[in-house]
Amino acid sequence: MAEEAAVRAQADAVRRLKQDKADPDEIAKEVAKLLEMKAQLGEDEGKHKFVLKTPKGTRDYGPKQMAIRERAFNAIISCFKRHGAEVIDTPVFELKETLTGKYGEDSKLIYDLKDQGGELLSLRYDLTVPFARYLAMNKITNIKRYHIAKVYRRDNPAMTRGRYREFYQCDFDIAGQFDPMIPDAECLKIVHEILSDLQLGDFIIKVNDRRILDGMFAVCGVPDSKFRTICSSVDKLDKVPWEEVRSEMAVLLHQENEHVEEAVSVGSVAGGGRYDGLVGMFDPKGRKVPCVGVSIGIERIFSILEQRLEASEEKIRTTETQVLVASAQKKLLEERLKLISELWDGGIKAEMLYKKNPKLLNQLQYCEDTGIPLVAIVGEQELKDGVVKLRIVATREEVWPVAACHGGGGYVTLQTQWSFQQLL
Repeated sequence: MAEEAAVRAQADAVRRLKQDKADPDEIAKEVAKLLEMKAQLGEDEGKHKFVLKTPKGTRDYGPKQMAIRERAFNAIISCFKRHGAEVIDTPVFELKETLTGKYGEDSKLIYDLKDQGGELLSLRYDLTVPFARYLAMNKITNIKRYHIAKVYRRDNPAMTRGRYREFYQCDFDIAGQFDPMIPDAECLKIVHEILSDLQLGDFIIKVNDRRILDGMFAVCGVPDSKFRTICSSVDKLDKVPWEEVRSEMAVLLHQENEHVEEAVSVGSVAGGGRYDGLVGMFDPKGRKVPCVGVSIGIERIFSILEQRLEASEEKIRTTETQVLVASAQKKLLEERLKLISELWDGGIKAEMLYKKNPKLLNQLQYCEDTGIPLVAIVGEQELKDGVVKLRIVATREEVWPVAACHGGGGYVTLQTQWSFQQLL
């Protein structure tokens, strides 16, 4: 059949791309096309075939990826809190009218939802417009806040460079009437602190005044409706030659723009600026609240960190377990459960293997595989002596006795908890 021949041809094309080590985005695109063709072929044969995959522009994050992301999130949140920011949250979807007219030509990238209960809704495009709505609705004129949450854009994804349709934004904003440039300077300091803390390598923070660029566009005769799109073209000057940018700007000013792919680089990892008039757009009386903020591009940062760690082959811990409760002989499940319960009650992060009679070697191997630093060993002799034996996994050094077993059967004394913390 012609359809089967087309599927085979597409499969051959995918194999060639992989053999030639083509661009990962191109390979992913052709693989998705192949899967769709196979699914269609199955439907034509009367067999319903469900293609199990994530939607375009999204991805799953396994334990190792999440461990890397948590490192980045912790660094960012720590910085935001260090600067005295409060945290807020807003709904993942807004009234469509709230988002309409706030993003210029980028409004076409907003995900609209089907009518539910008489309200027209859209998934949030960023965290800035919902923040402005929040300020106006609650009549707040002074706040320093941060907000870390997912946003959604019907953009053309480039997964290997951290551009998705579902992604996190990490925003820090200062709203209120203050002396000029002081809040702006703090936003720049925050970007510098975060990028330095994450050790991404050399970076440049560019500062400009948008009004100068707007004035240049006005002199050149650029209509107001094209300002935002032309600015997007100018932003590409550090990625593509001037000739390409000039050509794109001339499409933009006369007819619909054709997408120009970014150069092979991660590009900007943070951005921000002032938006003094946005809150006034939601206020019935048009009262303005001066605002300035910065957004950290966590997805692009994660792409850099993930690629760097893959290259270094560094072992990533995916849990925070401090000690494994192990047994040296059989029929000690009850004693292990008693000890691990007391460790949990004492605030110590502990695990045990889910077997009645695990071999000691397997328990020690689990510690090495998962990076658990300590193992607490319960054995027949330890029970007779009323102690728990600790072993440092990395050096195999044994430290004991560390706990006295009293008449009540409790293993974990204050001294024991202190011993664990000292060793950790």
